[in-house]
Amino acid sequence: MKATGLFALALAGIAAVPLQALAVEPLDTFSARIGGYVSSFDTDVRANGVNNQGTEVDLNRDFGLDDSATIGYVAFTWRPWEHHEFGLAYYQDAADATRAISRDITFQDTTFRANSIVSADVGIDAYEAYYTWWAASHENWALGPRVGLIWYRFNTELALQVDVNGNQTGGSAREEANTDLPSITLGGAWRWTPGNSSNWRVGADLGYFKANVNDVDGDVLFGRIGAEWFPWENSGFTLDYTISRINVDVNKSDFFGDVNFTDSGLKLGYIYRW
Repeated sequence: MKATGLFALALAGIAAVPLQALAVEPLDTFSARIGGYVSSFDTDVRANGVNNQGTEVDLNRDFGLDDSATIGYVAFTWRPWEHHEFGLAYYQDAADATRAISRDITFQDTTFRANSIVSADVGIDAYEAYYTWWAASHENWALGPRVGLIWYRFNTELALQVDVNGNQTGGSAREEANTDLPSITLGGAWRWTPGNSSNWRVGADLGYFKANVNDVDGDVLFGRIGAEWFPWENSGFTLDYTISRINVDVNKSDFFGDVNFTDSGLKLGYIYRW
């Protein structure tokens, strides 16, 4: 999903509407947003094989994998009852690189020798769902506990392209690791509109959890802070900074190893609300 096309489409649909600054409430009944996510990934992964202990691989350091990109995202919120809100968000990213590695790397049951040329392909699908109980809801602000679920789908593949003797192998030596990382977060959410006639809204969310869930043992941290500007009654623009950090040991039938993953960056989007 390309952020540029999505955002341009959103802007085109509202370009002809005259500006009209109106007051905005702390909470919406429904909202939908699309935009671009200037993301930065920092990923270390270790994939053990049946008989081998895997090597801790830093995808940026070992393969020069570009850890930053601008991607598209979509998100929705729904508040069917006064104090109860649900939300969903989704984005995906992918990157690949080929490099002569500087050390031996064991990935599952294959050892890629130093000075051989190896390609790395990484794909990430990210889903987020949450529920917030707005225990305190007032004219200009709202505050309440938040339960979130962040679900990452990782796909990592290493393939040998040229061996240490300079022989072309065409990726014949190849290992692939796929895993789902569901991570619960417990925390809080806050919304604030500065003044009775403001067309600005500020918000923040924070969550943390440490537990063993579905053969995934580790901890996760989630945070977001952002501002929204509504030059029109039902639509406007958003700017958020978000961070998700996951450090886990995975012991599943399709993946056995460790993943240390930090996903952070800025989200700029268009929001429609009522």
